[in-house]
Amino acid sequence: MKKLVLLLEKLKKEIDSGKEFEYWKYLDESEKILEKMRKKIGGKIEKNVSVKGKLALGKGSVIKSGSYIEGNVFIGKNSKIGPNAHLRPGTVVSDNCHIGMSEVKNSIILGKSNASHFNYVGDSVLGENVNLGAGSKIANLRHDSQSVWVKINGKKIDSGKRKLGAMVGSNTKTGINSSINCGKIVPNGTKILPNEFYS
Repeated sequence: MKKLVLLLEKLKKEIDSGKEFEYWKYLDESEKILEKMRKKIGGKIEKNVSVKGKLALGKGSVIKSGSYIEGNVFIGKNSKIGPNAHLRPGTVVSDNCHIGMSEVKNSIILGKSNASHFNYVGDSVLGENVNLGAGSKIANLRHDSQSVWVKINGKKIDSGKRKLGAMVGSNTKTGINSSINCGKIVPNGTKILPNEFYS
């Protein structure tokens, strides 16, 4: 998975720079890499876990009871998934993360980030050390089902994607029951208040 490691390192550098960028291109590239991924289980899978498709699970990581994994999914080292997590195709969870009773679809979550309690993360990128408060959700679909536009450096760009979530910068914290609109770039270190709609 050298290609994936290099992609994640490049993504981290771009996020760390604080500049806005076309983050969905990393999702596209990640998805292509995962298609060629081989199944590899280096961690622990508890009883009553359902795994469909290919899964790569790093050393020290555990998938807890009641979780449902729809490959292709990559989970790094020393991460905890579940109990009762739902990881859908195209998901990458890096090292030292916790995905609890939440749903993640076609997203990249960098190291030390948490989506622990009733979160939805769809078609999104989460930087390092992001913590989603209980009930925080990221939208990935417009009401009119048209492609999602993203504002980058003051200019609106058509992503060409009907489903696209947000780019949540590193060290961002969300309060309980907050929401992030599709196509939003959340700067590093942002604090989103409980019940706030970030749009």
